[in-house]
Amino acid sequence: MASAPGIHAHGLVREFKNVHAVQGIDLRVEPGEIYGFLGPNGAGKSTTVHMLTTLLPPTAGTATVAGFDIVKEGPKVRGAIGAALQEAALDPYLTGREHLRLQASLHGLRRAEREERTAELLHRVGLTLAADRKIQTYSGGMKRRLDLALALVHKPRILFLDEPTTGLDVQSRNALWTEVGRLAKDEGVTVFLTTQYLEEADVLADRVGIIDHGRIVAEGTPTQLKAEIGRPTVEATPRESSQLTAVEEVLGRFGEFTQASPGAVAVMLDGKGDLADVVRALDAASLRVDDLRLHAPSLDDVFLAKTGRKLEGEEDSA
Repeated sequence: MASAPGIHAHGLVREFKNVHAVQGIDLRVEPGEIYGFLGPNGAGKSTTVHMLTTLLPPTAGTATVAGFDIVKEGPKVRGAIGAALQEAALDPYLTGREHLRLQASLHGLRRAEREERTAELLHRVGLTLAADRKIQTYSGGMKRRLDLALALVHKPRILFLDEPTTGLDVQSRNALWTEVGRLAKDEGVTVFLTTQYLEEADVLADRVGIIDHGRIVAEGTPTQLKAEIGRPTVEATPRESSQLTAVEEVLGRFGEFTQASPGAVAVMLDGKGDLADVVRALDAASLRVDDLRLHAPSLDDVFLAKTGRKLEGEEDSA
């Protein structure tokens, strides 16, 4: 499975009348890789997924998924992929088990194999005890986990997840992260994950692409992207407000001053020392602080630097 071709796109464009939803993006996702596709609402994430999964034809450009052309070989693409999109198409009057059996039948699995695969997937997504309950009794997290199981019935080589954890509680989100990570690591499944949650991309993705206004504005591993943006920041809040100037003088030896919380001093480290050196310098000057923090560059900083704004999903999560 890991040797199967991944996802390649060149100059992919999608227009809706006068709206340029996707404006000529290039993508390359390697087999077995988890690729995080970050962007705000309306940036072109879902439109890109819809083109790659053959739900929308591109206006221009080319793409292959699992080695098949998305325009000329649509049925072969659909046979090789699994997809859990934003809106789960679940019948409220069917049970979880019935959904999986139906999906297995549609993929041509024989009866014995259907039952085995259904039981296996219910266990993997933690729905065994709820398998025979109707979907109308399921929580949002349970529905998303069932949707993931449905996408995996035919053992796809490539899995598309379009904002799979939006609106989920922390426990449900973590459970889904665990299963996605296992699929890539243990089974070599290529995962294309769109998300508004920076933490999700940081935890799961081998590489990240940031899309804004239909264009990819940054791409690389989370570590690479964070390293491009800046250096760690140290922030200190003196115990006595009268010592603010003295603390400022000490921290100024270690880097450039940057925005700080009220009553605090912050500098972006320039390589002349680390947090331990700052602590020793404050102690040598007999300065006491109530709070001392080291802020490492985050994907939030990357997104802000590349797009000029924060990501909506992070604000919702907070």
